[in-house]
Amino acid sequence: MAREHRDTYESWLSGELLLFGLLGAALALFVDSSSLRHAYDLPALRLVLDTTITLAGGIVAVLAGIRFSVEGRRFDLVLSSGFFVASASTLLFVIAPALDGPQLTIVEAWAGSFGSLTAAALIAVAPFVRGRSTSRSRELGNAVVVMLLVLAGMWIAVSAIGTGLPGVVATATDPDPPALLTVVLSLQALLSLLAVIGFGLRFRNRGDDLSRWLASAATLSLFSALYRVFTPLLPATAVSLGDFLRLIAYGVLLVGVWRAISAAEFGRAVADERARVAREIHDGLAQYLFALATHASMLESGLAPPETVRQIKELAVSAQQEARFAVLALSSAGGSAPFDAALRRYVDFLTADGALEVDVEIDSRVHLAPDEQIEVFRIVQEGLANVRKHANARSAEVRIAQRDGQRVVTVRDDGAGFEERAGGAGQGLKNIRARASSIAGAATVRSRPGDGTTLEVALRA
Repeated sequence: MAREHRDTYESWLSGELLLFGLLGAALALFVDSSSLRHAYDLPALRLVLDTTITLAGGIVAVLAGIRFSVEGRRFDLVLSSGFFVASASTLLFVIAPALDGPQLTIVEAWAGSFGSLTAAALIAVAPFVRGRSTSRSRELGNAVVVMLLVLAGMWIAVSAIGTGLPGVVATATDPDPPALLTVVLSLQALLSLLAVIGFGLRFRNRGDDLSRWLASAATLSLFSALYRVFTPLLPATAVSLGDFLRLIAYGVLLVGVWRAISAAEFGRAVADERARVAREIHDGLAQYLFALATHASMLESGLAPPETVRQIKELAVSAQQEARFAVLALSSAGGSAPFDAALRRYVDFLTADGALEVDVEIDSRVHLAPDEQIEVFRIVQEGLANVRKHANARSAEVRIAQRDGQRVVTVRDDGAGFEERAGGAGQGLKNIRARASSIAGAATVRSRPGDGTTLEVALRA
């Protein structure tokens, strides 16, 4: 285990032990003092809590399902199935009946309890599931169908034996919960403890940040079930301390899922950045190095023309300059150098020989995102390279400004120009248009023979 991850795990473990201690002490006080073991008959609040928990569980189920469809890990499939059952059983057996009347029937109450137990079992098993799926869409669809069949079968089974099940609402003569309900709640608590251990081990072994949050949520669910074990039998409209712990547990879950999504987005951003760096090296420096190797091979074989040494020198200078440009571009996109400073330094390198004069003007109100910075840098580089190679211009100007609510990049020269219909733009303009398109921009060129050329790139709002 890497030191940084070990420190993170030990910090989390210390927090978990502290949470266990605080919740355990509160539970002991709750059990010891009968005056604390009461609830409030608040039907509207209970409905709000159940609805909130159902929505939160549904969101976790959907997001875990999306992760499975992208990454194919069966861990996510089982996790999604567990939260799907938890949300669906609460919706079907608790919320929907409560809309018709304040009290649940024996069948509805027991179906909801067995649904929660099934969900707890799936969630507890999830951290121990290994492997990836090759047919993700099919497995995800099959899992949804199977879970719906399980819920339907549960309802049918409970309905068939409904008259033999004990009541789930306290009465003056029978205030204590039936033994079967105590067993169900105790099993839920045991499964939550198993989930704490499983997700904790997964976090320790894999460094999966989501598992850390799942373990913390399972800890809260564990004590929520224990509170219900020691609480007198309550009507479906009552609100107790265990209900609020369940709500907090789902809140912790949502935070963990959000962090997992953010981490995934960051990972994709890193991958995109690596691909972009590779493209920059391939498009720039690698081309010069390839040409250098080719000329050096010709020189080594004795078949090189007389100007080969001069060409090698020019290529080496160009490769050195390209390396500087790449460093400037990459550092400006990464935030270690201001974009405008990097662009001006590039222009200084380009005009050091006095062959071309370039004026740069950047409106301070124009903000460029990191992905836009690198592409705009390369667009300007490509545009000015075309000016030097083909335009026979004495001067050029680069403008980055706002115009009519748009951000516009302009490269204008006083060179020879070309007839647009004659196809004089060439590969350089194709590259510019491709780069502009990659940042949702559009490039246009206006030119006439003897009247110079103007390149404009309009960026997304």
